[in-house]
Amino acid sequence: MKFSLLALSTAAALGGTDAFLAPQQPRLSSSALAGYGIGSWNKKSSPSSSGGGGAAVATRNPWDDANKTNTVSKSDTFIKAPTTKKSYGLGSWNKSASPGGATSAVANAPPSAAAATGGCPFHANYDAIRDELKLIMDNPSWDDGSLAPIFLRLAWHSSGTYDAATGTGGSNGAGMRFQNEAADPENAGLAPARAFLEPVKRKFPEISYSDLWILAAYVGLEVTGGPVIDFQPGRVDHPDESYWEQMTYGRLPAAEKYCCPHLDDSNVSSSLDETGKVKGWEGLCTHVRNEVFYRMGFNDQEIVALLCGGHVYGRCHPNASGYAGPWVENMTEFSNEYATDMIEDEWTLVSHGDTWLDAQGSAELRPAPGNRQFVNQKKGVTGDDPNQMMLLSDMILAWDPDFRPILEMYAEDEDKLKVDFGAAFKRLTELGCGFP
Repeated sequence: MKFSLLALSTAAALGGTDAFLAPQQPRLSSSALAGYGIGSWNKKSSPSSSGGGGAAVATRNPWDDANKTNTVSKSDTFIKAPTTKKSYGLGSWNKSASPGGATSAVANAPPSAAAATGGCPFHANYDAIRDELKLIMDNPSWDDGSLAPIFLRLAWHSSGTYDAATGTGGSNGAGMRFQNEAADPENAGLAPARAFLEPVKRKFPEISYSDLWILAAYVGLEVTGGPVIDFQPGRVDHPDESYWEQMTYGRLPAAEKYCCPHLDDSNVSSSLDETGKVKGWEGLCTHVRNEVFYRMGFNDQEIVALLCGGHVYGRCHPNASGYAGPWVENMTEFSNEYATDMIEDEWTLVSHGDTWLDAQGSAELRPAPGNRQFVNQKKGVTGDDPNQMMLLSDMILAWDPDFRPILEMYAEDEDKLKVDFGAAFKRLTELGCGFP
C-alpha cells in the first residue's frame, strides 16, 4: 500500500534540533509502518526549484540507510485533490481527499472554522481518539519503543512558531503539511510522526490535523507518566500555504546559534573558556531566551520547565539533526532526570573528530561533522554510566545565573516540574488558537 507523506528538503534532512531543541532521527522500519497500515516509503532526490507543494508518495523506508538523506522532488509534493461538497447538518462542509487518503472537512459554521481544511470539534469523539492513540503509542520497532517522544516534538514544533507581536504561527493550522514549513531545517525527521498519525486521521476524519497532533502529544505524556493535560479542541487547519506569506524561518530554536565557530575537530576544547563554558554561550542564551521563548510570551521559569520536561524524552540522531544520543537514561518516561543529571554529572565537550567515543562503546554520542555537544563520558575512562548527551543550548540552563536556580529547583522537586511543565506545555500548544 502506498502512503502520501510530507517530504523533507535536503536541508531539512540534515539540519535542525530535537524534542524542543534538536530533532529525532526516526528509525522507521517498513514493517513497522506496514503494521499500522502505512505501507513503505519511497526515497527520491533533488528538490526541484519549481513551485507547488504537498505530500509525496512514499514506497520505502527513508531511514534504512542511516547515512543518506531523505529528499523528494518538489514536483511530487502538495498534490491538490478535487473537492466535493456534502451537507453534514452543521453548515456546509468541504470534503476532500487529503495526503495519505484521509478525508478532511470544513464547516462553514461557526465562522471561526471556515478556513479549516479538516476537522469539526463538534463531531469528534475525543475519548475514542485518545483510545486509538494509546493503542499505537508503544511500538517496539520504533527507536526506543515509544512514539511519545516524536509526537511530543511534533506538537512542540507545530506550536513553537508562534509570534506574540504579529499573532502568526502556532499550532492552529498544521502548517507542516505544506512544503515551506516542513522544509524548515529544525523540522527534520518529523515526517514519520505525521505518517504514524495518518491512519488515526483516516479513522476519525472529523478531527483536524492541528488538534490531532496536539492530542497525540498529550496522550503520549499521559501514558509515559507525565502530566495529564486537559485538551481544548477547536484548532482549524490551513486550507493552503498562503499563511506562509506572514511567516519566516528561524522561529524555532537552534542548538549552537551565536556560539564561537567550530573550526577544528582535533581541538574542540579550544571552544571552551577558562570556566569550561563554550565561548559565546551568552549569545546562544539570548537566542533561546529572547528570540524564541520571550517572543512567544514565556518567562524564565516556563522556559526551564519546558526544556526539563521536554528533553527527558527521546534522543538526537546525527543524520537528522547532526547531534547524537539521548539526554537521559530512561528516555520514554517522565522524570526530572534531565535536570538532576545536568547538575550532578561531569560533562565533556566533543565533536565528530572524537573517535575515542567509538572505542569506548559510546559511538552513539558522536555528532555529525561540524557539530559539538557535551557527553557524560571521558576519554580513557570507562564505566557503567549509560551514554547521555547535552546540547550547548541545554547547558545554558546550568550556566545562566537566572536559569540556574530554576534548574536546581526542578532537580530537587519532580512533582513541581510535572505541574509546571504541564501548564507551560498546554499554554505552548494553545498559543494563537484564540481559546478563552
